[in-house]
Amino acid sequence: MIKNLYNGFIRIHILYHAAEEKICGIEIIKELKRHGYTVSPGTIYPILHKMNQDNFLVSHNETVSGKRRIYYRATPHGKKVLYQAREKIKELYDEVMLDG
Repeated sequence: MIKNLYNGFIRIHILYHAAEEKICGIEIIKELKRHGYTVSPGTIYPILHKMNQDNFLVSHNETVSGKRRIYYRATPHGKKVLYQAREKIKELYDEVMLDG
């Protein structure tokens, strides 16, 4: 149950960072760890691929230090969804944190 809740938070983190700059799996794993999430490559890469398939992200390949990396950016649709999520997050925050 907790994992399912966190998966939504993780997707929003991904959208946020991908709207700001290009991201790759290993970088987002490190960023999420900074926020207290422990996410393995076996978890993050399927999420990134699914978000790409669902048109939240667009990907391109780059070679970095001789290794191929897939980088992701938020699409216009992904940015719109992020904007809508921000409204819902604020509403939820106000209800959970301020009303209680």
